Amino acid sequence: MYSKRAKYLSEIPAHGSNLTGFMKTFYRMAGAIASAAIFSCGCSKSVPSSVLGDASHPTPVHLYTVSEETAQRRVQAAGSLFALEESILSAQVEGRVSQVLVDVGDTVQEGQPLIIIDPQELQYEVDRQRGLVTQVRAQLGVGPNDPPPADPQKMASVQRAAADLFDAERKYGRAQEMYKDKLISQQQLDEAASRFQSTQAGYTVALQEVDRLKALLVSSEASERLAEKKLKDATIRAPFPGSIKTRDVHPGEFLRLQGPVLVLVRTDTLRARLAVPERWAGWVKDGATVDLQVEAFPGESFHGRVSRINPAVAQDSRTFDAEALIANPEGRLKPGFFVQASIPSQKEERTIFLPEGAVNYRYGVYKVFLLNGNRVSERQIRPAGQTEDERGKRFEVAEGLKPGDRVAVAISGDLRDGATVQEQPEGTTPALK
Repeated sequence: MYSKRAKYLSEIPAHGSNLTGFMKTFYRMAGAIASAAIFSCGCSKSVPSSVLGDASHPTPVHLYTVSEETAQRRVQAAGSLFALEESILSAQVEGRVSQVLVDVGDTVQEGQPLIIIDPQELQYEVDRQRGLVTQVRAQLGVGPNDPPPADPQKMASVQRAAADLFDAERKYGRAQEMYKDKLISQQQLDEAASRFQSTQAGYTVALQEVDRLKALLVSSEASERLAEKKLKDATIRAPFPGSIKTRDVHPGEFLRLQGPVLVLVRTDTLRARLAVPERWAGWVKDGATVDLQVEAFPGESFHGRVSRINPAVAQDSRTFDAEALIANPEGRLKPGFFVQASIPSQKEERTIFLPEGAVNYRYGVYKVFLLNGNRVSERQIRPAGQTEDERGKRFEVAEGLKPGDRVAVAISGDLRDGATVQEQPEGTTPALK
């Protein structure tokens, strides 16, 4: 090893006769490399003064002077959508299902046939009741469309009984005179009296029979109408316009009385049932316009109107129900949707609002930059919510600002605590964060 090192050292003069010159050249090259490295590092860590916002390069900003405004409070509530009407349709007559004309999801109109039950037996019952009505009318001596007789004395049966009574009464009177003159026996007188009493009873029965037939006609006609109604009920129709939610029958099934067949929902108007915190009980009124949002249509608002308010507060949730009606002619909204609602109240308060671009959000903290002289300083705030109106999107500030504070918003780039700023006219759009 020592011999190799000696050999290497012995070969160094061969590359140059002057060892000192070689070393100077080496040091010059090393110095040049070190200078380049230092220059490169210095360039990579330098930051433009315009970003830092120093006195020579102030950051252009817009300034907003904080002031109080009168705000009408809106109540935030959540709830669900329900159909305006939801009916479980059932069979009003028994029978075999002949046809099912609709299925789940079909849209139907009021009065549209949905299910048809075999009407054969019901038609037989209608015919039987019509025959009974015809028979009673014949006994009363009136036509199919004539009203019952108002005067029983005009009926043939009553007139015959009245004639028999008149004849018996006359014969009984003559028998009494003849008995006084000893022309007939007591037996003959008794027979005349008995016949008179019998015909008198027959006349009374004839009058009662007319009354019975008139009552029977009323009952028979009612039974006829009931049979006709049952025949109509064999066709189950939609009681209102809507859509079929469920179907529980199939052709050929035998339906029992009141057996459920379909569930029909009306969705051209929906009910939004909202849970409102009890502290707003005195501020929410009937007729207020409600803004609603659903997850199915993000960014889109629907409008309804408060129709009724539950007078009781639920003890478990400390909320009360407010119901709003929403027009839904195109059927975009569905019963069961979760909704978030904003309800205007009659409560007004003084509060502070800031444009959305004036509020910075970093790592769960909301902050603004306040102007102090020609520099800005960070200030943490607590927002009370966000709103959007004719002035655009704005934050309501609950804590951290007071009237008269001046908030800076960078036109381009970012602000930092202590940066020097310069106000620019409102024509330039501020940067949104």
